[in-house]
Amino acid sequence: MTDWLAAALDYIPSWLDMQLRVFRQPGCVIAIVHRGVVVLERAFGHADLHRGEALTPRHRFRAASHAKAVTAAGVMRLRETGKLKLDDPVGKYVPDLHRDVARLKIRQLLGHSGGVTRDGADCGYFYDRKPYPTGRELLRDFQAPPLIRPGTRFKYSNQGYGLLGLVIAAASGEAYGSWIKREIIDAVGLTETLPDLPGSEDALLAHGHTNDLPLGRRVAVRGDYSTRALAPASGLTTTARDLATFFAQLSPRATRSVISAPSRRAMTRGRLRNQSGTAVQYGFGTIVGRVGDWTWFGHTGGLQGYLSRTRMFSAQDLTVSILANSADAPVEQWIDGTVHILRTFKRRGRAPDRLQDWTGRWWGLWGAIDLVPVGNRVAVANPHAANPFLNASELVPTFLLG
Repeated sequence: MTDWLAAALDYIPSWLDMQLRVFRQPGCVIAIVHRGVVVLERAFGHADLHRGEALTPRHRFRAASHAKAVTAAGVMRLRETGKLKLDDPVGKYVPDLHRDVARLKIRQLLGHSGGVTRDGADCGYFYDRKPYPTGRELLRDFQAPPLIRPGTRFKYSNQGYGLLGLVIAAASGEAYGSWIKREIIDAVGLTETLPDLPGSEDALLAHGHTNDLPLGRRVAVRGDYSTRALAPASGLTTTARDLATFFAQLSPRATRSVISAPSRRAMTRGRLRNQSGTAVQYGFGTIVGRVGDWTWFGHTGGLQGYLSRTRMFSAQDLTVSILANSADAPVEQWIDGTVHILRTFKRRGRAPDRLQDWTGRWWGLWGAIDLVPVGNRVAVANPHAANPFLNASELVPTFLLG
């Protein structure tokens, strides 16, 4: 491990622990993979706030839409083995669709350009008002044509990835869950990941939590439900370690992967821009964006009581995954802040040994400051902030000036 990375990894847990306290969150887990090796894995807070159960890195989370990257990798694997083509119409594999849906190409569903409904006629399952749809119920939503003309723009669709799950089942001749577990999850070497339910009762599952409004307290949300036909879109159960490991091997530069380098390039190449106003694009099962001059691909996740983010930086061979067990966790801020810390140490380097004693957290009337040796200075970092080094003052110990 390089000196700058080791120094960054020393500070990230301290900053993230402070962030958890500032935002009064139940818990979160972070994992960072560098060059295929897990170099940081840390848990903070509680797996169940009301029982006071401490969160550990071995607790599993519902990682929600991260499942789309697993499903997309499965499609690419079937393509490599000659079981399907990306330009095949969906109706070749799934019957009883509206004729305009049946004409959609597999690649259009992978990239959310098919124009189909996002969550169907009733998405009450995201609010615990009803069970997630069965395959038959999912197909009912595809009796109607796409909502917008296919290929015209990005239109995110959980239902579309549910339909891809049916394509995988038809092309492989096996249920989505068992095939994707063996051919993708197990093949990557993920030992704490399942395509849907947490599995055995002895598997640790962090409970989700609501935000604290309007009740003034958080309510625990059990995550032990099946997402059924939407597992290919949102069912993934995993740990931060497994999630970061999976995305690390999707890098086109990875030396080992469950799919070929051409397939990984296809998955991680941005195509259509998200219409939300953010400067990100979508590939096949991955989101593509930038933090400063660092380009990443990854995904977001949100299921009742859980939020998550993963970003893989191919040029730096770094992958960061953060999983939180509440509905209002500022995970976007946390993953951006983690990357800002990494970029600062990469740019300025580890401080010399004679500065290492100039470190620690200091409290006062206005909150806390962190003294963080970096480069040839001691930064006065703000651990309350999303980017602790933004506009930070710097100290130069007098022995350096003599």
